[in-house]
Amino acid sequence: MPAAKKTKTEIVRVKLGKRSYDIVIGENLLADAGRRIAKLKPGTAVAIVTDGNVAHHHLATLERSLEAAKISYRSVLLSAGEGTKNYSNLETVAEAILQSRIERGDLVVALGGGVIGDLAGFAASVVRRGVDFAQIPTTLLAQVDSSVGGKTGINSPQGKNLIGAFHQPTLVLADLKTLDTLPAREFRAGYAEVAKYGLINDAKFFEWLEKNWREVFAGGAARAKAVATSCKAKAAIVGRDERETGERALLNLGHTFGHALEAATGYSDRLLHGEGVALGMVLAFKLSAKLKLCKPTDVTRVIKHLENAGLPVRLSQVPGSLPGPDGLLSLMAQDKKVVRGKLVFILAKGIGKAFIAKNVDTKDVREVLNGALAE
Repeated sequence: MPAAKKTKTEIVRVKLGKRSYDIVIGENLLADAGRRIAKLKPGTAVAIVTDGNVAHHHLATLERSLEAAKISYRSVLLSAGEGTKNYSNLETVAEAILQSRIERGDLVVALGGGVIGDLAGFAASVVRRGVDFAQIPTTLLAQVDSSVGGKTGINSPQGKNLIGAFHQPTLVLADLKTLDTLPAREFRAGYAEVAKYGLINDAKFFEWLEKNWREVFAGGAARAKAVATSCKAKAAIVGRDERETGERALLNLGHTFGHALEAATGYSDRLLHGEGVALGMVLAFKLSAKLKLCKPTDVTRVIKHLENAGLPVRLSQVPGSLPGPDGLLSLMAQDKKVVRGKLVFILAKGIGKAFIAKNVDTKDVREVLNGALAE
């Protein structure tokens, strides 16, 4: 049997003037990370931030790559999970970076999923008033979303990602082979963010996903196309609206509902971030249909596709109890997507036709939540 054809490496540029950077997408990039880092930042030292699960699979490969490039490094290991994004671990990482004698001209490397990327990036943004950092995302969700765009932060007891900063990476290495070690549930959760790009403004991409999602899950060329298409979509939006003063808010499709559900489940394994986004996108389309912005058939398509991919589409699929509509609305009120006390939703006029809605009546939201909780 002939060997599988190697996926071609693709580079997506995030255009932000002097702070522009590349997203490199391909296979076996981890083993080449040292060479790329040395070329980008000659003479640098590195502080690697990762978690125990990722370290088991990938840390040794990265460390060997840095050693081959004669780059000195120190590795900081944290616990895995959304609960790691807290004040305590921010202090742990910041102190470890300082103890490593990392200077402003050196590099913090985030090796892991969105939790590690957000936390390490935030620590890099505040240590010595700003140290460069690179993202090496090892989950699908991180490769297509959280590693790109410079949003860094930690969670507060008041809500998700409420403490943070915009701090762009200098390099993103999306090694597609690292996705082979992901648990199936984690991969499915990341896929919600892939589907999101089609639902926002690319109906043809969503249609392609409806036909090819199995191949994306299997790996190879379809997976590479899905990751690259997602990264190109996000890079374009970030390049036009870095600090989310307008268009970038579209990337929050499903997140207002989703973040409230994550808070309600205690940022635990009861509900992964991507699962919350999937449920949030279903609710956003249901709200859009209620307001007669989109057709009921659009809602059906969204539900069918996410369900086919193994994602939750009903609130009853979340283990344990959830707050009632008013409880969920209260959690939404703490979300970053609130403007002068008014909730901001990303709604849709159809597949690929998302828009920012600032004047949604709370009564309509409550009715949608009531219906969803009763299913």
